[in-house]
Amino acid sequence: MNKRFALIGAGGYVAPRHMKAIQETQNLLVAALDRHDSVGIMDAYFPAADFFTEFERFDRHLYKQRSRGIGIEYLSVCSPNYLHDAHIRFGLRLGSDVICEKPLVLNPWNIDALREMEDETGKKVYNILQLRVHPKVIELRNSLMNAPTGKKHEVDLVYITSRGKWYHTSWKGDISKSGGIATNIGVHFYDLLGWLFGKVLQNIVHLHEADRVAGYLEYEQARVRYFLSIDEHTLPEAVRASGKRTYRRMEIDGSEFEFSEGFTDLHTVSYREILEGRGFGLEEARACIQTVHDIRNMKPIGLKGDVHPLATTG
Repeated sequence: MNKRFALIGAGGYVAPRHMKAIQETQNLLVAALDRHDSVGIMDAYFPAADFFTEFERFDRHLYKQRSRGIGIEYLSVCSPNYLHDAHIRFGLRLGSDVICEKPLVLNPWNIDALREMEDETGKKVYNILQLRVHPKVIELRNSLMNAPTGKKHEVDLVYITSRGKWYHTSWKGDISKSGGIATNIGVHFYDLLGWLFGKVLQNIVHLHEADRVAGYLEYEQARVRYFLSIDEHTLPEAVRASGKRTYRRMEIDGSEFEFSEGFTDLHTVSYREILEGRGFGLEEARACIQTVHDIRNMKPIGLKGDVHPLATTG
């Protein structure tokens, strides 16, 4: 039987991936909310879904439907980062499970509060940690788990995804709302590192600006230098010359791990896993939320020590 979904944040960048995932898992989006009404994308997926621009009317509608015995089973949360925990609580109170886009929350203690609400309501919170379902990442993890123990891998991670001036004017440019770029564009990479290499033992930030962050992370099984940026001028020259605006690279012990393809269907895979009872819950998200929280609140030490080379350019 098809599951009934509602969605908060229908006008956002990532919402179409959730609509596509709901559709491709043969389920139904029955209601959506966004402050802005530029949501014509819904016609491609669920044109019959009820749409609201005011939370109060969305709230009233869903509770009324629930009283008629036609409530929702899942609430998908695609709203701005700082609203995630409030919207997750709304879904739990509504009696539905919740699927939340990354980052799950901005602070680790928000997870504790949501855990209490899960216990109270008997419902579950799931986080989209899409790199964990990437076939090549799963293959790499299996390889690492079967490797001799005790080895510290040397890892170099670069993620540059160019953004225009609009980014800094939007809520994403407000660190109190987005958590900054380490949180907003990097949280799933920090989750990936922890999933592959274990607990964080040391966290050093060399550079943290509005458009880039660089640092060093030591995990149980790896030493990682990383560089994240939304400034197109930090792209390697060859990438810029090709006209591409995104560049991701991870090297492990000097060998490049190529996983730039296969990203388009990861939300659908994530939804299938959740619907089969294998989704990633609150505790799976805790480590990466702690990591980005620490990066956000740490004073950078400057360009010294084991600094990523790209931190000194641009």
